[in-house]
Amino acid sequence: MQTVFEKTPGLTDAVLHYCPGCTHGIIHRLVAEVYTELGVSDRTIGVAPVGCAVMAYDYFNCDVVQAAHGRAPAVATGIKRARPDTVVFTYQGDGDLAAIGTAETIHAAARGENITVIFVNNAIYGMTGGQMAPTTMPGQITQTSPYGRDPAVAGYPLRMCELLATVDGAAYLERVSADSVKNIRAAKQAIRRAFECQLAGRGFALVEVLSTCPTNWGLEPVKALDWLRENMIPYYPLGVYKDSARDGKEAAQ
Repeated sequence: MQTVFEKTPGLTDAVLHYCPGCTHGIIHRLVAEVYTELGVSDRTIGVAPVGCAVMAYDYFNCDVVQAAHGRAPAVATGIKRARPDTVVFTYQGDGDLAAIGTAETIHAAARGENITVIFVNNAIYGMTGGQMAPTTMPGQITQTSPYGRDPAVAGYPLRMCELLATVDGAAYLERVSADSVKNIRAAKQAIRRAFECQLAGRGFALVEVLSTCPTNWGLEPVKALDWLRENMIPYYPLGVYKDSARDGKEAAQ
């Protein structure tokens, strides 16, 4: 019988611990498929965050280092500088990357560190019970914003792709979503381009993936996907925000 679908060898056989309907598992698979298909599994090193993906080291079938909360880009920088022959990626949520790790993220980009960052944005703190995150949208209800996020009190969300696009050292930035087959396919291509950016030595690359959190959003999985499409994508538009290879060609023309 012809095999038409199989699990990527880039993932281990460990059972994922994520809540039903969470799209972390999909994103894990995309990352693992990419480094496997690029033929770099044996020299790939992941950096796990603190957050829902804290146990990523159990799932990726490559070397994985556990970083302190928010410090994944700094740890990845050290690994890549010490071992420039490796392929290094971080896998981070919005609290890890855009709250406690904001400085590490921005300065790694400013230095043009040749690493790949996978940023999972579900607009809420998942692991700790559903508190407001730096990416929580105005009016969004969370455990710590029961009447909806009020920008007058809590400030406005951070749009990381737009912010990092102003940083000269950032080479590739794209926002994608894991809400549909079409967008998942596009997400894989973006993740592949981010890894290829590193392999080409172009510098800092980040892919932001809009993701669901059915448990803390208080929604069934299918309705959570609808909520992402109806609320998150309009506020966080999908697309390429920076591509030094493309932009350089356009400037030359």
